[in-house]
Amino acid sequence: MNTAVKSQKQLARLDSALASGTLADVASIVSDLSPGDVAHLISSSPPRYRHVLWSLLEAEQEAAVLNELPEDLRNSFLADMAPEDLAEIVGQLDDDDVADILQELPDAITGQVLSIMNEQDRARIETVLGYSDDTAGGLMSTDTITVRADLTLDVVLRYLRRHTEIPLNTDTLMVVNREDRYVGLLPVRTLLVADPGVSVREMMVTNRDPIPAHMDSSEVARLFERNDWISAPVVDDDNRLIGRITIDDIVDVIREEADHSLTSLGRLGEEDTFSPVLHTAPRRAVWLGINLLTAFIAASVINAFQGTIEKVVALAVLMPIVASMGGIAGTQTLTVLIRGMAMGHINERNQAWLVGREAMVGAINGIIWAVVVAIAASLWFDDITLGLVIAAAMVINLITAGVSGALLPLLLQRLGIDAALAGGVILTTVTDVVGFLSFLGLAALAYG
Repeated sequence: MNTAVKSQKQLARLDSALASGTLADVASIVSDLSPGDVAHLISSSPPRYRHVLWSLLEAEQEAAVLNELPEDLRNSFLADMAPEDLAEIVGQLDDDDVADILQELPDAITGQVLSIMNEQDRARIETVLGYSDDTAGGLMSTDTITVRADLTLDVVLRYLRRHTEIPLNTDTLMVVNREDRYVGLLPVRTLLVADPGVSVREMMVTNRDPIPAHMDSSEVARLFERNDWISAPVVDDDNRLIGRITIDDIVDVIREEADHSLTSLGRLGEEDTFSPVLHTAPRRAVWLGINLLTAFIAASVINAFQGTIEKVVALAVLMPIVASMGGIAGTQTLTVLIRGMAMGHINERNQAWLVGREAMVGAINGIIWAVVVAIAASLWFDDITLGLVIAAAMVINLITAGVSGALLPLLLQRLGIDAALAGGVILTTVTDVVGFLSFLGLAALAYG
């Protein structure tokens, strides 16, 4: 049976067992699931089921499942554990995964867990903990296999056979000198097919630069995607090999960035799908409050032209059209720029071109839809002046939307502010204010 189909059937049985409350059946099914499936099941369950499922896990399952859980959910389970239990769990995980867990714990708890470990494990974990979790050093594992350039491939093969197992995703061996400085890579596929009598120096790859430990995790992910890497060496400031990053770590980075971008566009930040009401409501209320403040700013612009609106009631009917078109156009530009920034496509040499392009796109679309709206408004209210006013306002606002949508993420990035989270609120305010101001201002001039 196909593995995916089998997994889906097991999950369906588990849902049925949970609904009926037969915990013995639940425990039996959970014990047969992979750690990823168990973590998915816990993540996609309401809060009242999560702790039940966790309590049914066997001891040897806990570490692997914990490693697959989302950060917030993982931390909630960790908070209830004693340091001794934590030390036992983290002892079964890779260094980078352990570092991720310990970085989320209070310093006192982290210190207790480290003190329980043996000296060798503690030194390896502290190496990773010395780097931020959003850098290459925070992503890496210190579990590497290194060889010297002067060895023959036959010696390397015999050395590997002495291991009971090798680290997962080992597609290359790291070549270092006597001071542990990075020299190059020896692909495993080369090792398996080349003449055993030749040296590592003759067969190693030397045109692959290592990744600096302080490189941002987003840039590391782009390098992996661009070069189709499975693993990559990580070095410190002295070019000493300190670890390696593997593709499974990069998949996590990409997934987390995608989740962040999606939730940020809704002004949600990092939010669990099944988080409690009292946790969710305050987090959303903050951005609703900010949006309300910006709405008052737009309303004050309308209020300034109250007399004009009273004279020409049709203005009140048509006002939302100008602001809405500007908001949509600006959001389109903002989305394109944020995506480009996330993929590393935007830099100093192309920023001006992008802003100019978006201004031209705004002008072209502004003219096209200005003609349509002008004709519709003129026929609807039998007033050619009104049609010309809304057409001019439409062009102004769509050009403003294009330029603002391009400039805002660039400016916010320089200020260290998340463009996905804050850009939409600022952009909406700009397009609303400019839309109302241009439309009502031109109407005030036209109608005296």
